[in-house]
Amino acid sequence: MSDFPDDIYTEPSADVHTLNNLGPLTGMAGIWTGTRGLDVKPKADGPRKQAFVERIELQPIDPVTNGPQLFYGLRYYIHITKPDQVKTYHEQVGYWLWEPATGAVIQTLAIPRGQIAMASGTATADATSFELVAKRDSTAYGICSNPFLEHAFTTVEYRIKVDIHADGTWGYDEDTVMLIRGKDEPFHHTDRNLLTKVGEPTPNPMALQALAAV
Repeated sequence: MSDFPDDIYTEPSADVHTLNNLGPLTGMAGIWTGTRGLDVKPKADGPRKQAFVERIELQPIDPVTNGPQLFYGLRYYIHITKPDQVKTYHEQVGYWLWEPATGAVIQTLAIPRGQIAMASGTATADATSFELVAKRDSTAYGICSNPFLEHAFTTVEYRIKVDIHADGTWGYDEDTVMLIRGKDEPFHHTDRNLLTKVGEPTPNPMALQALAAV
């Protein structure tokens, strides 16, 4: 049986003040930097560790509905470099979404290697720690890669754990599990960092208009 209502068209009322409705994502809104990043990546001669510096911008979006489904969320952009280098090491765009009715937390991501993913988990509105997972074979929360990556570095699972700290910082641990051509065992490509706020979030356009009208 489906957990969804028979009425798939009627939209719920939404509060345009997204920053008041982000649930467990509340502590992530804003602009952040991290200088303690560590990436463990695959190379021909084995795993290689790489330190990195990161900047993440997470800005509120207007409420989004799919018929009766309602999301509040943050649009994000990640830019990563190696210490003391200008060339981009990694960049990523996507959304963090919170569905109050179900407790669902969703991260969508796209990277310029020809790869996208959508990971999901659940959390309470006041949670300060949560974990999301995407699996390659899932048609709901999955992973899609270009043909070369599918051939040589097949991503079978992506997992991210977020911890929001009482001092206002937050951090993440990522584990991307890959099947690498010519290797017998899965490789765990891991990334982690601790983020410190350097800028406040900008309220979404609708919220600014509503506040101006009060």
